[in-house]
Amino acid sequence: MSRPEANADRRNASDLSALWMPFTPNRATKAAPTRLVAAEGAYYTGEDGRKKFDGVSGLWCSGAGHNNPRIREAVTRQLETLDFAPSFLFGHPGAFDLAARLAAAAPGDLDHVFFTNSGSEATDTAMKIALAYHQARGDGQRTMLVGRERAFHGVGFGGISAGGMVANRRAFQNLLPRVAHLRHTYHPELNRFQIGEHEHGAELADDLQRLCDLHGGETIAAVIVEPMAGSTGILPPPRGYLKRLREICDRHGILLIFDEVITGFGRLGHAFAAERFGVLPDMICFAKGVSNGVVPLGGVMIREGIHNAIMKGPDWAIELFHGYTYSGHPLAMAAGMATQDCYELDGLYARARALEPVFAKHLMALRDHPGVTDIRAIGLAGAIDLQPDPAAPSTRARSTFLRAFHEQDLVIRYTADTLVFAPPLISTEEEIAELFHKVGKLLGGATG
Repeated sequence: MSRPEANADRRNASDLSALWMPFTPNRATKAAPTRLVAAEGAYYTGEDGRKKFDGVSGLWCSGAGHNNPRIREAVTRQLETLDFAPSFLFGHPGAFDLAARLAAAAPGDLDHVFFTNSGSEATDTAMKIALAYHQARGDGQRTMLVGRERAFHGVGFGGISAGGMVANRRAFQNLLPRVAHLRHTYHPELNRFQIGEHEHGAELADDLQRLCDLHGGETIAAVIVEPMAGSTGILPPPRGYLKRLREICDRHGILLIFDEVITGFGRLGHAFAAERFGVLPDMICFAKGVSNGVVPLGGVMIREGIHNAIMKGPDWAIELFHGYTYSGHPLAMAAGMATQDCYELDGLYARARALEPVFAKHLMALRDHPGVTDIRAIGLAGAIDLQPDPAAPSTRARSTFLRAFHEQDLVIRYTADTLVFAPPLISTEEEIAELFHKVGKLLGGATG
């Protein structure tokens, strides 16, 4: 066989080697694929032809359900009308319309929207806007960014620098300078098996005051935190923690950024977690649920004063030297508008609030299963910590994940030895009960 023929044969439809999968053990996954081929409502279909309940809303994205007709039809109409328009210097009506709608839904004076294509781009954008804001005000010594241990703020250099996921940081090493971190808020010895905000740990917000004392509060540009840490395994905030952060930021003129890529658009029963916790940040990063995952979309909500401070100089001059080719993409805007219709017309935020106690009850019922060391639940987000195998960390959660897919027809997630759940907002009480009934069978060692 000639080399061209051999290469063509190697790249046939059944060849899995060409794709480098993100955040995935590629060799193990390609040896035993867990591929999805269709989706409808709260269910995927696997290559085996079996329907599988989506226990994580895709990747925290698909709260309004898969193949939602409102969204599908809106994107189709947009594709037939305007497939692309540059956001630099031109723009199109859809981008202005969605920005206005999101601003109207946001708390306080978060009246301005900068569109990106992902959560990673949103967090990097927010940190750049924070630095630009201080520069515009003549406060250019504020160059330090503060994140938190165990935080995930995407995969850009800003996100992994401010983030606190150890493996993400160690994999690359050469990160941004002048970044400090607060301690994480996970204290299982005090908060084990709790529902909602944790009772203990609000004083950990005082880490920010310690950093101000050490570096000078006048040198810190912004603090970025997830209201609920999601990717690390669902860490609800201690009661009063976020308010305490807000107070310290106000005391020192530091901007507070909420990364709501996971918590935004109903996961905690509100459009934004800021509403649930009663804390107004200076910026909110969003993605995922804003378009139901149908078309990539992210962005940043920005308070009026920050926006106006940067809008100065000649009106013909560019104010912010930042943006993306696909910012405000017409298809993403159509998906975003239709998704907001779903949330509003179908009452999905209220539905999530009604489902929250049902979700927590069935999840917490698994606390006495062998190997379970902690369970956390808030909104429609929950996690089960499993006792790890010291010789092979993460293998117990991965084994449960694979058995869930193949034996129980469930799509769930794991991180380290933690199982993670975030069902669609359209789920029924019966589906949530069945989800955790099946998880209980897995934890108990049953098959079939």
